[in-house]
Amino acid sequence: MTKVFSLYFFALITYKLYQSVKDIPKQPWDDISSNDIFLKTPYLEASSKALPKTISMSYVGVFKDHQLLGVAVVQHVQLYLKDMFRREGASCFKEAIQNFVSKFLKGHILVVGNLTHTGQHGLFFNESLITSSEFLTIIFEAIEEIQKTIKKDYKKTIRLILFKDFFENDPIHKEHMAFKAQKFHKLKVQPNMLMAIKESWLSVQDYLNTMTTKYRARYYRARKKRTNIFIRELDLNTLKKTSSTVYNLYLNVSKNAAFNTFVLPENHFWSLKEHLEDNFKVFGYYFEEDLIGFYSLILNNDCIETYFLGYETNHQHTNQLYLNMLYDMAEYAIKNKFKTVVYARTAMEIKSSVGAKPETMYMYLKYTNPLVNSVLKQVFRFMNPSQQWEERHPFKN
Repeated sequence: MTKVFSLYFFALITYKLYQSVKDIPKQPWDDISSNDIFLKTPYLEASSKALPKTISMSYVGVFKDHQLLGVAVVQHVQLYLKDMFRREGASCFKEAIQNFVSKFLKGHILVVGNLTHTGQHGLFFNESLITSSEFLTIIFEAIEEIQKTIKKDYKKTIRLILFKDFFENDPIHKEHMAFKAQKFHKLKVQPNMLMAIKESWLSVQDYLNTMTTKYRARYYRARKKRTNIFIRELDLNTLKKTSSTVYNLYLNVSKNAAFNTFVLPENHFWSLKEHLEDNFKVFGYYFEEDLIGFYSLILNNDCIETYFLGYETNHQHTNQLYLNMLYDMAEYAIKNKFKTVVYARTAMEIKSSVGAKPETMYMYLKYTNPLVNSVLKQVFRFMNPSQQWEERHPFKN
């Protein structure tokens, strides 16, 4: 059945809302999104078939005279307390804080971007064809229509609107007055951990040679503890056969996060493999014949985006699985001549020990209740507590 799309005008610029990837004009959409795999239709198709149950999608195309100028991905997210705070046995004080924060967070929110991955993966436009001001104005219009549709179809009110994960040098910040006029707050969030691959690193040994003695020794200790583990890449058939094991390994790590906003479905990993093919990699860690851990990567042009991982807790310490995974991600990037490893924003101290550097990120946030929105920055301190961590410096000066 053909979807009838809403069409609004701003000067000569229009937008269309799509509720299904199959309705997106694939060629112009993928052409304009070529700089980011997370905005291209193979990824959107894969993720739409394997989204958390609490997330649904809208896709915005911005046009001028039928020419696609820009795109946006908007997630409609239903937040529940059981998904946000997963650690059991919290103290009475912590539980009180959790209940306080949940009053503001739980419910229906809109995310311009990708809640399941760190980084700005929600917007792109051709700056030679449309100004950032025109583009953002149209996106605000689209968000307003999405809100009205959710109110009509689900009888639900959107409580929070979020534009997520912009680096300090992102051109979107030029439009701070437009965000301010819409009552959005600009808020600093936890940094993204990035590791630049030096051109001189032609081999793993080159990478090690740039390290101080202390961190080179740490690398070798970790590798020694991995000697009883063998690693192999998991193809689509293997991912399907081992989907239950892979999923339980993922849950084992995910459930220990202090705060989270979703739980992936079991078919998530093989769905991405099916659609992204060689641009999605999953590496399994085996002890004897048992799959005891895995990590996944999304190859995004010249960047490696580290994705979800999982492991058995009893092997984590004895085999230093997590640290070895970080090294393996770096080695994959070096051997395959990528320019950057995007390690994302968790476990920042250990990631800095392998060479990642923190890059500050911001988001724009608005609570739709004006009274709550006026105190949102104070509430955000509970939502995004500062983390005390010591940055490591593994490389020689």
